[in-house]
Amino acid sequence: MEFQLHGGTAIVERVLGLLSEIDGVRFAEPGEFTRRALENDRLSLTEVEGLADLIDAETEAQRRQAMRVFDGRLQDLVAGWRDYLVRAAALLQVTIDFADEDVPDDTSAEVGLLITKVLEEIDEQLAGIGISERIRSGFEVAILGPPNIGKSTLLNSLAGRDAAITSPHAGTTRDIIEVRMDLGGLPVTLLDTAGLRNASDDVEKIGIERARSRAAKADLRVFLTEDTQKFSSELLQEDDIVLTGKMDLGSKHENGVSGLTGDGVGNLVRRIENILQNRSTGASLATRRRHREALTDAAVSLRQCIILLNSESQIVELVFEELRSALHALECMIGRVDVEAVLDEVFAGFCLGK
Repeated sequence: MEFQLHGGTAIVERVLGLLSEIDGVRFAEPGEFTRRALENDRLSLTEVEGLADLIDAETEAQRRQAMRVFDGRLQDLVAGWRDYLVRAAALLQVTIDFADEDVPDDTSAEVGLLITKVLEEIDEQLAGIGISERIRSGFEVAILGPPNIGKSTLLNSLAGRDAAITSPHAGTTRDIIEVRMDLGGLPVTLLDTAGLRNASDDVEKIGIERARSRAAKADLRVFLTEDTQKFSSELLQEDDIVLTGKMDLGSKHENGVSGLTGDGVGNLVRRIENILQNRSTGASLATRRRHREALTDAAVSLRQCIILLNSESQIVELVFEELRSALHALECMIGRVDVEAVLDEVFAGFCLGK
């Protein structure tokens, strides 16, 4: 039973207190209603995960991705693979059980085709899972440059609030400052980093090293510099953005930006959006590390199946065992086996009852 109450928290607390006094009444556990739907085969494990992601979605891209999973598309895809592999396993079982009798000559060929088809589709999903994981968790964009070039001011301008302390003194920022925001429907975490220079202060050195390490792992880097023509950095990667900082101090370079006046900020936002939108194409239906691990395990087993089928010995029993391993990995993924540990993690993020 679920109650919709009006008014402030005092009313809610009073109703909860009265309910707790009734024999046989207890509060629902987080995600309990959804768990019941799963246990009664109304939802699959991947659909439950899609619902959890939908509840947590902060941007349009996250909502769309969560809906694709919640709608059952991933479940249907994996179920289709399972059907192909069950067919292949059945053909192998016939070969094993009736080895001394006449069986179709093309059994191995059909098994190979079924396995190859599934493997190709799994590889396609694995190729795009990094993108879908990023959409789910968020892209990271690091702002880099020498001290006092305007990084923190730019971060504040992009965030629309004073997230970072700004000062005319070099080296003000030492720890990495993170600001999460929505850019073009994509979840983005902006990173304001310590100014890059040869520092003598031990604390500043630690901040600079952390900045370099985090920036190297970011999805995109925005470099602020005094002269874009002479700029170079070992951290520079493909698609990274290099801009002249502090346009408000007189630089009118078309490739510049000023967080103080806002000059060039809109153009920078559009560039970041375009780059990340391009990187978001080809996202997989699989969205979690658990999915990646299950698909990887299945792919390894299926590749071994193909190797065994193409070998001269062609030991059917070994192919069958590898096929069973692949099926087990896929069944774990959609929650047909080994589901309890996954459920505890998923439902921990649900509100009571839902």
